[in-house]
Amino acid sequence: MPTITFITPDGERHQVDAKPGISVMQAAMANDIGGIVAECGGSAMCATCHVYVGDDHADRLDPVGEVEHEMLECTTSERTGSSRLSCQIEVSDELDGLEVYLPESQV
Repeated sequence: MPTITFITPDGERHQVDAKPGISVMQAAMANDIGGIVAECGGSAMCATCHVYVGDDHADRLDPVGEVEHEMLECTTSERTGSSRLSCQIEVSDELDGLEVYLPESQV
């Protein structure tokens, strides 16, 4: 089972096992990871599951789609080149070891 590490703004690390096929957002919610609000439940409609993806896995992710791109323009915390909506990242074995950094704020 792939492992994902969620890193808070103060550097605290939370490592979770995630079932392939679910989203990174769902893995966070199932493991009570603070810092991901997920108001829309994973429909890419709110940008409250914004994360920054670690460089080691960024090239393994599907490209940002049009809807995700538009929603990333609405994030509370600064959008950067590593910004993604965690609801749009599907967990797979290839993402084992993924590190995602939580922003200062989601709302």
